[in-house]
Amino acid sequence: MINLENHFAALGEDFYQLKNPDPVSEPYLVDFEPDVARLLGMDPDAVRNLDFVDYFGGNKILPGSNPLAMAYTGHQFGSYNPRIGDGRAVLLGDVKNPDGDDWEISLKGCGPTRFARGFDGRATLRASIREHLAGEALHGLGVPTTRSLAVVGIRDLIHRETPELAAVLTRVARSHIRFGSFENFHYTNRPTLGKNLANYTIHRHYPQFAKEADKYRLFYRHVILRTARLIAQWQSFGFVHGVMNTDNMSIVGDTFDYGPFGFMDAFNPNFIPNHSDSNGRYSFARQPEIGFWNLQKLGTALGALIDEDAIKQELAGYQPEYNRVYRSIIASKMGIQIADSAFHDLGGALFQLLYSNGADYTNFFRRLGDFPDGNMEPLLAMFENKKEIKDWLAQYRSLLDREDRPPEERRESMNAVNPKFILRNYLAHQALEKAVKEADFSEVVNLRLLLRDPFSDNTELFQNLNLDPERYCADTPRKWIGMQVSCSA
Repeated sequence: MINLENHFAALGEDFYQLKNPDPVSEPYLVDFEPDVARLLGMDPDAVRNLDFVDYFGGNKILPGSNPLAMAYTGHQFGSYNPRIGDGRAVLLGDVKNPDGDDWEISLKGCGPTRFARGFDGRATLRASIREHLAGEALHGLGVPTTRSLAVVGIRDLIHRETPELAAVLTRVARSHIRFGSFENFHYTNRPTLGKNLANYTIHRHYPQFAKEADKYRLFYRHVILRTARLIAQWQSFGFVHGVMNTDNMSIVGDTFDYGPFGFMDAFNPNFIPNHSDSNGRYSFARQPEIGFWNLQKLGTALGALIDEDAIKQELAGYQPEYNRVYRSIIASKMGIQIADSAFHDLGGALFQLLYSNGADYTNFFRRLGDFPDGNMEPLLAMFENKKEIKDWLAQYRSLLDREDRPPEERRESMNAVNPKFILRNYLAHQALEKAVKEADFSEVVNLRLLLRDPFSDNTELFQNLNLDPERYCADTPRKWIGMQVSCSA
């Protein structure tokens, strides 16, 4: 299998609780990602090992593992919560792969820890599959994210809004340290431990700053920049995290702790995938603002290491970096190379059109690549007022003409950044229904395979799977538009 170490354990038990996963009865494999196995230096055929589901279901401990539940706190929906921590997950350890990259392996849903606050420490099969697919979907889009090695099912029922099947997710991440990890020591007035955590984080994840006199400031700066870039990518693909609490924000700028996330279908800046977010704190439009707010809270937690003026100066770099990356991506999605004020005005007008017509966000940009010489009917059909979109296309044409770029070259570049396939909530829901009600995981596998390469037509894959590609790239049916989910689904 693999041999692990657990470098985080060296920090001491102020940072965690040592805790083995709770054993389960009759574990079974739901799905497995061979590419993640290779990433860890594992033989993908390891899934055939009879011990695989025992290791990744929690019944056996991998060699070298030192399982622990990490301590952290955080701001949840804007309010500080001192009682969080890994209530249902343990960090098994980390492994250095053949390329020299370090990856941490965690089991999520493997029983209660001292941070569980009276809950059962388990995860639903639905939520585990959704996180499994979400990480692979964002990875396929090129967005920094945790990934998933496997989902192992459990025969026992657990109780949420209704009785649910349970599962254990094997999460793979560059780091499991969160903004809330630092808040833990700030709000309990333990600055020495906060400094120890910062030194560990820099040593493990920002080693280029380890010998710099202002290493803490440089570390904070790069967390800010990585977070700004991440959220710019989320916005460009219409991805909404759903629960951007500070305990769900990764210190290395990866998408982390998937809950009730969603990809936007009909363009709506107010889209909220989390049915518990009644005030829309974590809506699509507010994600950039919330990213900044969370970074402010991280700055407060680092106040013993970085002076207040320096924190303000570094935070001032967030918005320009976000704007730079977002502007660049949207220009690429539109096939435009000169991103000047005319482009800015045209983009603003476009989003107003998409919103007023409820046009599918992903498919609009994909179909825009066919302009002006391809089949424009699918794009025009997205708009009720044809004159408005034709007027916009005329302005768009004028921006393309000034660049004098070959249409085929532009179309190819646009298709490389505008996905044909995304993890639409209704497709995930249908896959989950088959998984939960029929123990049929074939649609989970289909989605995972398809989302590996969401920018290509995947003709051979669809032929091999005997699937209709139109089902997976069509606009979301009206009854599913704006679908919301819960943390357990």
